[in-house]
Amino acid sequence: MPPEPERPGQRKVFCVKFQREMPGLDEPPFDTELGRRIYENVSEEAWKMWGEHGKMILNEYRLNPANRQDQEILVKHLEDFFFGEGAALPPGYVPPRSKD
Repeated sequence: MPPEPERPGQRKVFCVKFQREMPGLDEPPFDTELGRRIYENVSEEAWKMWGEHGKMILNEYRLNPANRQDQEILVKHLEDFFFGEGAALPPGYVPPRSKD
């Protein structure tokens, strides 16, 4: 999917995922220090990538977003995705087959 066109006056960030300046988020995704860090260092495009990766993590690990312990696991994966070693896939993960 091609990147969305920039909106006039849109703020820019140096994206930690793509290592280049890109349009940033309109507001922090969470009211926490991590949310502020994401707002300052993650592009809209990288945040969308996390959305897909986060869904895969939720499904593969069968996490319940309402469960505090599962939330902590998801946050750890989020931090690794943007600021750590990268996005590790769950053991035994098999990507879905393309619909060609």
